[in-house]
Amino acid sequence: MITILLGAPGVGKGTQAQLAAGAHGWIHLSTGELLREEVAAGSELGTQANEFMSRGDLVPDEVMVGMVAARIESLSPEDVLLLDGFPRTLVQAKALEAASPSGSIGLALYFTAADSVLTQRLLGRGRKDDTENVIQHRLSVYRETTQPLVAFYSERGLLSEVNADRPVEDVQSDFLNTVQNALGKTNLA
Repeated sequence: MITILLGAPGVGKGTQAQLAAGAHGWIHLSTGELLREEVAAGSELGTQANEFMSRGDLVPDEVMVGMVAARIESLSPEDVLLLDGFPRTLVQAKALEAASPSGSIGLALYFTAADSVLTQRLLGRGRKDDTENVIQHRLSVYRETTQPLVAFYSERGLLSEVNADRPVEDVQSDFLNTVQNALGKTNLA
C-alpha cells in the first residue's frame, strides 16, 4: 500500500515516516533525501535540482515523476511505502495515480501545524538553505502548489488529518493507527 504524506515543510513528515518505517519494516521514500543525495553526488539530476531547491522552488514534475515511478515499479504488493515529499503538485498526483497499480494508493495523511511552528522547526534544523526568506518562500510555494492535494485526496476518500503540533510520540501514535486502519481496509478488499 502506498501512503502519501502531505504537509508543509517542517511539519515532521520525515521524522514520523522514519520512526514508523524503522518500527514496522515499511519503506520510507523521501524525495527530499533522494534529491539531496543527487546534489551531494554532483550528478546531472542533482545539479538541475539544486538550481530549484536553493531558491526554495519545486523541482520540475517530469524529474520527480520519473524518479518516483521507478521506485514504485520495484515494490511488491505487500510492501507499505511511505511517500514523503511526493506528490507536491496536482500533475504529480495524477501521474502517481497513473504509475501505481490500481488500488495501491490507500491513504493520504495530512500533517498540520501553524506557520510559526513550521518556521521555528525549519530554522532549528541548521541546513544552510533554511534561511527565514527561503522558508517563507517555501511555505508560500507549498500553499500554492501542494495545498490543493488535500482536496484532491479528500475527494477520493483517502485523506486523514493529523495535528503535528504535539509531542512526536503522540503524532506517531495517531500516524500508526491511521496507517494500520488503512491497511485493514485494503486487506479486506
